[in-house]
Amino acid sequence: MDPGDGTEETAPPLALARFQLSEEYGFLLPHPLTELPAPYGPWMEIAHDLPRLITSHRLRSHVHQMPQLSARHLRGREELHLAHLVLSFITMGYLWQEGEEGTVKVLPQNLAVPFWEVSQALGLPPILSHADFVLANWRRKNPNGPLEIENLDTIISLPGAESLRGFILVTLLVEKAAVPGIKAIVQAIRAILQLDHETLHEALQELAEAIGDMTKALARMHDFVDPAVFYTVIRIFLSGWKDNPAMPGGLVYEGVSDEPLAYSGGSAAQSTVLHAFDELLGIRHSEESTAFLHRMRHYMPPPHRAFVEEIHRAPSLRQHVLSSGDARLRAAFNRCVSALADFRSYHITIVTKYIAVAAAKAKAGRAEPGDGPAAGKPPSALEAKGTGGSHIFSFLKSVRDTTREGLIRA
Repeated sequence: MDPGDGTEETAPPLALARFQLSEEYGFLLPHPLTELPAPYGPWMEIAHDLPRLITSHRLRSHVHQMPQLSARHLRGREELHLAHLVLSFITMGYLWQEGEEGTVKVLPQNLAVPFWEVSQALGLPPILSHADFVLANWRRKNPNGPLEIENLDTIISLPGAESLRGFILVTLLVEKAAVPGIKAIVQAIRAILQLDHETLHEALQELAEAIGDMTKALARMHDFVDPAVFYTVIRIFLSGWKDNPAMPGGLVYEGVSDEPLAYSGGSAAQSTVLHAFDELLGIRHSEESTAFLHRMRHYMPPPHRAFVEEIHRAPSLRQHVLSSGDARLRAAFNRCVSALADFRSYHITIVTKYIAVAAAKAKAGRAEPGDGPAAGKPPSALEAKGTGGSHIFSFLKSVRDTTREGLIRA
């Protein structure tokens, strides 16, 4: 909806559909397509064979033989999202096929130009992001079955086998667990505007419960993802070409720009969920963390970014709770903040296991040999950084600590 078309008054504030959000799926793309129209068969053929092509070091030669296809014949959001998913996975495989010491400086025109066209159409950057990797990369095995990990699979894959599938789908389950919390944001803001303390209290209870469920969903990472495989095989394919010592000069997108372009790799900070919760609860992070988080918003689908900005413009929940003098509201608000801090603490635990401990083991030569480009030589360029380019532990601890500071003290 165009904000200036005069119908804004009649639209309920923060109606989810206005931001391409779904009551059932939240930020997940509902019912993603799994195949592109026939003319795009050459892309799909490569995309469905990525793990084998990468591990046999033949992906680059296959990409060089790809026909030059235009993205202009893609129709609708679902086709565009699948095309972005496919081209982003092919790009990551092409870039990192030979590990961090065998990178290339140029993305060939037959991949770069359509990837750029699709990215422009969606308002996404031409690199793999959370919007591709998780939000648009899922399908039900049984179409009528539940949205549970046993009934889910990815659409496109990379080296890492079951651990990669687990990493993507557990992250998807965290997004799914957030859905009642996203609906609670809308409910809370409406309740503030209507001075309805009972509904506001209910919404805050819903939000705290949803954040707790997200932590439980994240805990399933231990069951489905092997730390050695994540660190030595999977992680490099999520790496970008900004703030990455392995690709200090960025990447030339042939046929798009003569100058190299730099984009951050995939990061949990690209998930809109925590940005939305932070805005509602009035959490204020450090200047450095805020700058990184705001940069990550440019890797979100624009309607999702607009949702976060709309929450920012809404009346302050924190101020409303403070001025209400209502002890019940204050306790419910604090439960949300505590649940969010606990989620971030748990995320640090996961990152410690899958990056810090796995890196130490890999360095000591104890990591299981993987089946990716890094087999036998674990990646080192991002040992202390996230794939999005942040100094990972200082960033995660900083945002956890500033979350705790958001508690309303009695």
